[in-house]
Amino acid sequence: MSSKISRREFLKTSALGLGALSLGATGRQARAQSASVRCGVVTSLSGENRFGGNLTRRGYDLWAEEINRQGGIEIGGKRYPVEMFYGDAQSNPASGASAAERLIIQDEVNVIFGPYTSGVTLAVQPICNKYRVPMISGSAESPKVWLDQPPFNFGMIPAVDLSAGKSVRVIKDAVSPTPASIGVVGVDEPFSNDTAIGFRDGAEEAGLEVTGFELFPAKADLTPIVTKLKSQNPDIVAVGGHEEVLINFVKTAKSLGFRPKALIMHYGITAPAFADQLGADADGVLGISLWTPGLPYRDSLFGSASDYDELSHARWGSHPDYTEAACSASGLVLQDAAERLGEAPPWDQAAREGLASAIEATDIETFYGPVAFETSGDHFHNNTRPVPVVVQITQGRVVPVAPANAAEGDIVYPLPDWS
Repeated sequence: MSSKISRREFLKTSALGLGALSLGATGRQARAQSASVRCGVVTSLSGENRFGGNLTRRGYDLWAEEINRQGGIEIGGKRYPVEMFYGDAQSNPASGASAAERLIIQDEVNVIFGPYTSGVTLAVQPICNKYRVPMISGSAESPKVWLDQPPFNFGMIPAVDLSAGKSVRVIKDAVSPTPASIGVVGVDEPFSNDTAIGFRDGAEEAGLEVTGFELFPAKADLTPIVTKLKSQNPDIVAVGGHEEVLINFVKTAKSLGFRPKALIMHYGITAPAFADQLGADADGVLGISLWTPGLPYRDSLFGSASDYDELSHARWGSHPDYTEAACSASGLVLQDAAERLGEAPPWDQAAREGLASAIEATDIETFYGPVAFETSGDHFHNNTRPVPVVVQITQGRVVPVAPANAAEGDIVYPLPDWS
């Protein structure tokens, strides 16, 4: 990728929301003359998953801002600016699919940056297949996304079945006294139930007794679920869910006076909203991260992992988590593939298919880590290279605590009683 040059005025993006207008021949001619790379973002800007959805937007937007400061994506010795268009999935798969279709038909985007949740991603995926538009998914983690071997979708984060189970073994090996049992619960939707299953299977492989396993609706009353866990009294409790459910789980556990020796979740605790809303009650909760600012990765646009962390914090006022980082790295994948494609925008269907082939052949290192997509098997088009790190909330901060070669602090185990 090209080195940084002097900064230029950032190309203004379109307004928040769908903002889609049908364009006639005159509009299309103007687009052809402007020759920009038109990127559609489908994510949950409203609804129950809005916190994570807006983090994905931050990640995509930060890349767009930085590449436009260089004048755009370099293709064949010339730079082409990036334009961003947004579709609000409203935390609903059907709305996400409709938003993607509008972006493709009305805004004539060349590529889609994918949704926050796996459920919405699974709904958008057939739209991209239908119109043969590549999608780079910076967030989806359910293995179900990759089972059908989607030809136009590419995932930046390893599927949760590759990360959740490993985390249980990491915790067991890192703490003393050694835990003997675990209770596992999760929301009954694609990412969350796959996370719960991963926790359960990993616990069994690690030799832990699984005292209970339960899936529940997203809007379920958590009181009976936590009460049952309290009666089982496992050493570890593992929860599969997105941030709103995870926040409510901690609140419910405190209200019932239930404090296991360890509480692990997956994505959600690294989102700023988790610690912001829970305050001191967030401390001690364990999670899984696929990226931290201390990792030894770098690229020519963002610099090092710590450089990216500082840039994002300066731009948005909070430190990025691994999903935000993966979304920014999605842009790096696009620019690398576009440079190798070597064809100036606007791109027709044949060029978009060529772009998808170029993305499939990606093999780069970024500030986020290595990126290369599987080309066969159950994780087809999933970037499986990043290695999971167990993190723990400490005084509102996300601190890597295991394994030892990635730790920046000591793991707190067992957790103290609620204050």
